Amino acid sequence: MDAKVIWKSGLGFDGFAGTSLTVPLSSRSTDGLSGDGFKPMELFAIGLAGCTAMDVISILEKKHQEISGFEVDVRTERATEHPRVFTSVIIVYKLTGKNIDPEAVERAIDLSATKYCPAQAMLSKAVEIKTKYEITEKV
Repeated sequence: MDAKVIWKSGLGFDGFAGTSLTVPLSSRSTDGLSGDGFKPMELFAIGLAGCTAMDVISILEKKHQEISGFEVDVRTERATEHPRVFTSVIIVYKLTGKNIDPEAVERAIDLSATKYCPAQAMLSKAVEIKTKYEITEKV
């Protein structure tokens, strides 16, 4: 995979990686104003959420779980000193549906963490990643 960013102005860039899609990136500028794009570390968290979400929903669909809503939250804490790396990561899987089997959810999360999600595999070498899930029964 190749990726690149092209500078727009200030601390604003457009990011590209093998598709026709563009991702706006920015950071706080020296004048303290917020930019109009994602901060690079936000993209790490979004990438992790997307990677594991795709794994888990795919596995649960194969297990014929009746999922009507699915959300993955990634909560991070960062070091106060530069380079401000992640010091804590918690992934929260929020599932809504009918008769969702908690054991199937646990297995899908485990398979994502240990076998399928490269984002989680890479980040887990640098920071402990904890997971939890919430199931809401839809009547």
